Amino acid sequence: MVPTTFGVLMLSFVLFYVVGGSPAQTVLGQHATQRAIAAFDAANGYDLPLFFGNWYTVDAVRRAPGGGTELAFALGPGRYDLAGATRITLREAKTGTLRQVTGQTEVEAPEGWNVVAAENVREVRRHTRHFFDSQFVRYLNGLIHLDLGMSLETKQPVTTVLAQGLLPTLSLSVPILFFGATIGVVLGLLCAASQGGLLDKAVLAFSTLLMSVNYVVWILLGQFLLGFKWPVFPIWGYESAYYLVLPVIIGVVSSLGMDVRYYRTAILDEVYRPYVRTAVSKGLGRGRVLFVHVLRNSLIPIVTYISLSIPYLFTGSLLLESFFGIPGLGSVSINAINSADMSVVRAVVIFGALIYQVVNLLTDIAYGWLDPRVRFAQ
Repeated sequence: MVPTTFGVLMLSFVLFYVVGGSPAQTVLGQHATQRAIAAFDAANGYDLPLFFGNWYTVDAVRRAPGGGTELAFALGPGRYDLAGATRITLREAKTGTLRQVTGQTEVEAPEGWNVVAAENVREVRRHTRHFFDSQFVRYLNGLIHLDLGMSLETKQPVTTVLAQGLLPTLSLSVPILFFGATIGVVLGLLCAASQGGLLDKAVLAFSTLLMSVNYVVWILLGQFLLGFKWPVFPIWGYESAYYLVLPVIIGVVSSLGMDVRYYRTAILDEVYRPYVRTAVSKGLGRGRVLFVHVLRNSLIPIVTYISLSIPYLFTGSLLLESFFGIPGLGSVSINAINSADMSVVRAVVIFGALIYQVVNLLTDIAYGWLDPRVRFAQ
């Protein structure tokens, strides 16, 4: 789990670095000045090396009015390499004392001094505090301390934004998971008990019908019939548990067809095992055999199937929360994508990946509890 999680974190970091664009221009706008962009990058560590290094480039060079190039703005205290510079000027902030450096391009600006000018400079590079003073290390350090940055849209910490969306998502996803699994397993057992019979064929036909209808159609149909035509349920908002009844029903119905068919198959794999015939020959009732012996031995594939849906439900159903105005993690994700709030989008991706890892681990542990024959590799 540890190396996999580290790989997920690294991959998500690289992907968002590649596709995210310039965070400074996203926040400050396309017409932001060169100095404002550099100050934003420096404050948030976006100008540091990606993984490691001793130097990083500062976008601080511009064309001089009389020809050639010069510094676009003053550089704060630090160690710099001003490639091509013929004369470098430092100034003490308090007294205004000037000091000029010629014949070298690498300078050290002590605390209280700024590099205010450099003639004919081609490139400005700043020395890092140490070799691993990089964006990725800061990124990992923030995760360890639960500091995921600031939301560009709400101006709040990302952890606060996620925490605000967690309860609405749980109040929606937990009932969908519970009722969907319960109804699906019961119908799967009934189908297995009457395999080839009228009930089995009817449930299978109904399951196929449910699977054939698109998820969005269920949402629109439910809102039109039960929210508009016959106003039984509210279709927008998150004011009480009553507002969650319709989205929970839609969430259960939309996935029930696939659930029933899977549970039926998993249960039928156990129905014809020798222990079932032995239990029936000893006089145990059909219901007891199915709900006690067969169901218990079918739990491993059932738990596996349920565990695969937990990360999706936990991070929120994007469509349900968007169509019903539920301020959960799904709605947070949609808003962050629309507003290019990459800090929130990246946090949601990482959160979903970590939840998936934890659920997989708990599922593997549950296998040993459900079936004593399962042994873990040492």
